[in-house]
Amino acid sequence: MQMHRIALAMAAAFPLAALAQGIALDAQLKTVLVASARAPLDPNLPSSTASKTAERLREQTIYNPEDIAVNLPSTTIRKRYFGDRNANVAGRSYGTLQPGRALVYLDGYLISNFLGRFDAPRWNMVNVEAIDRIDALYGPFSAIYPGNSMGTTLIVTERKPRGLEASASIKLNQQGFSEYATSDNYTSKQLSARIAAGLDSGLWYAASLQHQDSQGHTMGYANAVRGSTAVAFAAPTAAAKPVTGILYDRDPQVRDRAIFGANSIDHSLQDTVNLRVGYDISATQEIEARISWWHDDSTVRTATYLRDAAGNPVWSGVVRDGGNQFTVAADAFAPSLRDESHRQLGATWKTKHAKGWNASVVVTDYQIINDAARQATLAQPLADQGGAGTVTRRDGTGWNTFEVQSTYTPTEGDFGNGQHALLLGLHRNQYTLQNVVNNSSDWRSNETTLNQNYYGKTTITALYAQDAWKISPELVLTTGLRFEDFESADGAQYFDGPPVATNAFPGRSLTATSPKLSLAWSATEDLVLKTSLGRGVRFPNVDELFNGTKTGASITTSDPNLRPEVSDSVELSAEREWGRHWLRASVFRDDVTDTILRQTDTTVTPTVTRVSNVDKVLTQGIELVWATRDVGLKGLDLGGSFTWTDATVTANAANPAQVGKKWLRIPPQRYTVQASYRPHAQWLLGAAYRWASSSYNTEMNVDTNPDTYGGTSSVSQLDLKASWKFARQWEWGLGINNVANRPSWQAHTMPQRSVQTELRFSL
Repeated sequence: MQMHRIALAMAAAFPLAALAQGIALDAQLKTVLVASARAPLDPNLPSSTASKTAERLREQTIYNPEDIAVNLPSTTIRKRYFGDRNANVAGRSYGTLQPGRALVYLDGYLISNFLGRFDAPRWNMVNVEAIDRIDALYGPFSAIYPGNSMGTTLIVTERKPRGLEASASIKLNQQGFSEYATSDNYTSKQLSARIAAGLDSGLWYAASLQHQDSQGHTMGYANAVRGSTAVAFAAPTAAAKPVTGILYDRDPQVRDRAIFGANSIDHSLQDTVNLRVGYDISATQEIEARISWWHDDSTVRTATYLRDAAGNPVWSGVVRDGGNQFTVAADAFAPSLRDESHRQLGATWKTKHAKGWNASVVVTDYQIINDAARQATLAQPLADQGGAGTVTRRDGTGWNTFEVQSTYTPTEGDFGNGQHALLLGLHRNQYTLQNVVNNSSDWRSNETTLNQNYYGKTTITALYAQDAWKISPELVLTTGLRFEDFESADGAQYFDGPPVATNAFPGRSLTATSPKLSLAWSATEDLVLKTSLGRGVRFPNVDELFNGTKTGASITTSDPNLRPEVSDSVELSAEREWGRHWLRASVFRDDVTDTILRQTDTTVTPTVTRVSNVDKVLTQGIELVWATRDVGLKGLDLGGSFTWTDATVTANAANPAQVGKKWLRIPPQRYTVQASYRPHAQWLLGAAYRWASSSYNTEMNVDTNPDTYGGTSSVSQLDLKASWKFARQWEWGLGINNVANRPSWQAHTMPQRSVQTELRFSL
C-alpha cells in the first residue's frame, strides 16, 4: 500500500487533466507507477483513462502504427487492410462514421485530420520503432482539449533518449484471403530504424526511418442490388452478352444482390522520416523541434469474375446469365493511382520548475505538399492503356495549431495555502481545404479542364482555465471552463455540371462555453471514487461544411450551415487497487444535441451521401477495466475490459421516424481479454481476444443482415504473439492475428488471418 499512498500524494500535487500538449504533459508523467499493468496516470484525472507502455505493446503483433490502439477499452480502429491510410477511431459513444470525435496527438503535436470524409489521424507520421507509450482519455471532462475530445483523446509518445540508442526491425506479414471468387495470399513488409542520443551538453536527438510495402486485400465489389436501378435484375434479352461468373447473395438490407468482381485492391509503398531535436537551455528551460515527412505511392487494381463464352474476361456492358440481365458500368472496374507527400513541423518551448509557475508554447504546421489521386473512367482493359479519367488534387491542404499554457504547482504557504493547482491556456487551430478535381484525357499522366473544386477554412480560438482544489487529503475538486470562438471563411464550390453550379458561402462566426467539474474522493487507501461532468462543443469541420464529390456513381454533399454538436456528459467511476489487482468500474451518459452525421442513400443512382444534424442522441453505458499480475505463477499477467452501450436517437424533427432507432456503428457490447507470460527474460508469450456485437450502418436500422459485405458485423478475433530474445541485442517474434480466421465487416471486409514474423535489433 505504500506505493499507492505515494501515488495519491503526488496525484494531489498534479491533478491536472493529463497528457496535453505543453507542460501539462510533464506534470502528469511525474506520477508514480502503481502497478505494472497500469500506466503512471493520476487517479484523480477528470476522465477515465487507459494506457499501454512500449513493454506492453510488444505483447501484440503490430504492423501499422494504429495497431497500438486496437486493444484499448471501448475503442474501435477501422483498419480495413494492411497499409490502410484511413484507420478511423471510434469510441464508446461514437462510431467510425464520426471521425471528428477523436483527437490524436504525437508528442504533443496534433495529427488529427479533419479534411475529408474518412480522413483518419495521420498515423503515418508515427514510426513504430520509436513508440514509448499510448494513452487514452475518454469524454469531454478536461478544459485543456477542444470539443473533439467529447469522444476519445489518444496521445502517442515517442521515447526521449537518455544516452546512445539504436534499433532496427524487419517485419514480414502474410495474409490469406478468400471471399466470393477471390482467393489469394498477400505479402506485406516493413523496415524500421531509429538512432537517438542524449548528450552531456543538454542536446538530444532522435532520427527514424520507416518503409512499408503493403499489399491490401479486396476492399469492395462491383455489384447490383435488386430494386436499386431499373436495369438491375432485368429480364434477359437477346442483345445482352451471355456470361458466367455472376455470384448471388443478400445485401445487409436482405435484398437480392449480384456480385460481378473485386475492386479497390490497394498496393501501397509508404516512407516515413522523423527527426526530433531538443536542448536543455538551462536546468529549468528546454526547447524541442520536430520535422516529419511521409510519402505514399499507391496502385489500386481490380478483378472481374465475368467470362464470355470463350472464357475471356468481361469488364463492362449489358450482360446476362440464365435468369437475369445487368448493366455493368464502364467504371465498375476502373483502376486508380495515388501519389502523395505530407510534411509536419512542430516546435516546443517550456520551463520545468519543481514548484510554482511554469509555461510552454507549442506550434504545429501540417501540410499536404502533393496529393494527386488519378482515377480512370474507362472500363478495363482499355484503362490500362490510358484514356479518360479525373485527377483529384489536395495540394496546399493542411492545418496549423498554436498553444500557450501556464501551470501552477502549489507549495505550502502560498496564496492558496498549497491547495490549488492551476492551469491557464490559449489555443488556436486553423484547417484549410483545397480539393480540386480536373478532367484528364489520359488519367495516368495529364490534366486538362476543371471539373470540380472545393475550398474553405475554419479557425477555432479558445481560452481555458482549470483549477484542482485539494479540499482535504482525501478530496480533490477539479473545475474548468473553456471558451471557444469559431469562424468559417472562404467557402466555395464549383461543379462543371450538368448543370454547371458555382457556390460561394458567406463566413460564419459562432461562440461556445464549456464548463467542467470533477470530484475525486480517496475513500480508503486503495479506493478512489470519482464524479465527472462536462460539456463538449464540436464545431463542424471544414470537410463537413464545404467539401463534396460528384461522380457517375455517387454524389457527396456538405452543408455550410451545420450546427455544432453539443455533448453534456457525466461519468461515475470507482477505481480500486489491492495487492496485485486493479479494477475500474464506470457508468457514463452522453446527451448529444445536433449530432453531425453523414449518411448514404444507396436506393438511388447515383448514390447520395448527405451531411446533416440529428437533433438528439442519448448514449449510456457501463465500462469495466481490470488488470492483475502474477496470476498463479510469476510472470503471468491478465487484463481486459467490458463495455455495454445503448445509443438511441431521442429526437429528430427532420426525420421523426428515426426516433427510437439505434445509433450507427456502436456495438451494444464489446470486451477484450489480454494475457502475457514471461517465463524468463528471453521469452515473451502474449494473447489477446476481442469481441464486439454487430451494429447498424443505416439510420433507419434496416440493415438486419450484417454478416456480409456492406454490413457492420460482429467481431471475434484471437491474436497470438511469441518473441524470443536469442542474443543480448537480438529478438525474434512471431505473431498470428485472427487465428480462427473469423470474417468481419465494417462496410468493407476486415483483415483475415495473417502471420507476421519480426527480427529486431536494439542497442
